[in-house]
Amino acid sequence: MNAPDSAADNDTVAATFVYSGLDLEESNLFSGVRGRQILGRFVPGTTGPFGYRTDRDKQDWIKLVAAMEQTLHLHQHKPGTLIGQAAYLHARTGGMIGSLDQLIYDAANDAITDGAEKITKAHLDAVLLDGAAISQYAPPRRRKG
Repeated sequence: MNAPDSAADNDTVAATFVYSGLDLEESNLFSGVRGRQILGRFVPGTTGPFGYRTDRDKQDWIKLVAAMEQTLHLHQHKPGTLIGQAAYLHARTGGMIGSLDQLIYDAANDAITDGAEKITKAHLDAVLLDGAAISQYAPPRRRKG
């Protein structure tokens, strides 16, 4: 092992650091001298759920749904089925990737268990999601008539 040529070599790391978590600004990570140094070396970015208002939002969401749908290995599932349910999937999950993953995964497991080998709306409706997804979802009301 060779010694560094200069003190500057001790400050060089060929890596990218990503700090991720909930309410990082409120944590102690950025407090004190060291925290200010960390905060001064990167640009914070915040994330949130996928939107579904603009055409761009919808296209981004559809790309995510399509990517998840491509991973399904159900013998009777037709590609594009979940893309056709994109608005419903967004409404059920509030645009959260984790909730969408849970919804598709659980519906696929149910489709395997009952022998359908394809995800149907009934499979999706039967999945009980996380508390955050449940609290924001308001199913459409059926019209009388």
